[in-house]
Amino acid sequence: MWIIGLTGSIGMGKSATAGLFRAAGVPVHDADASVHAMYRAEAVAPVEAAFPGVTRDGAIDRRLLSERVLNDAEAMKRLEAIVHPLVRARERAFLEKAEAAGAHWVVLDIPLLFETNRAEAMDVVVVVTAPKEVQEQRVLARDGMTRERFEAILKRQMPDSEKRRRAHVIIDTGRGFPAAKHQVEGLLRTLAGQGRTRRDRKTD
Repeated sequence: MWIIGLTGSIGMGKSATAGLFRAAGVPVHDADASVHAMYRAEAVAPVEAAFPGVTRDGAIDRRLLSERVLNDAEAMKRLEAIVHPLVRARERAFLEKAEAAGAHWVVLDIPLLFETNRAEAMDVVVVVTAPKEVQEQRVLARDGMTRERFEAILKRQMPDSEKRRRAHVIIDTGRGFPAAKHQVEGLLRTLAGQGRTRRDRKTD
């Protein structure tokens, strides 16, 4: 089973690209979605203990939590020390289920793939990118987003140029998502061919 690590900076179109993999029948584990689910479940107690007052109606209020950690490196480290092991546990369960179902490929959608030193664990690293002006336009159009918040998020992320340098495959969403879909389909065709080669070697 090929493990495809999918990453990209904010506003580059990573989530939409993950959707293209799903549409092609590839199981996708979304790390962000996993965190959001945990903020209503197993992460509530430890996060509230570390950051008292961020819980509302039995769930972590992401806006309140963000205000506590976004510009505080030490607070962010404390939060990551709680959240990352929980995400990894959900990720392992996803991989086990996909492998048991006979999946040929899976995608791990991990925004901070390089920043958390996960790239080496992937068979293929796919970086989603777009021109800077497209990125800014997308991000600043989001509800509640400010340029200050945008810049704070970028500071936590490896520069796009460095991500592209480290990538095995680059998906450019700046040319539109029909073009990105074509790139995704091309990658899966390539992996299918390599998968056949592996099976042939094993048979021999």
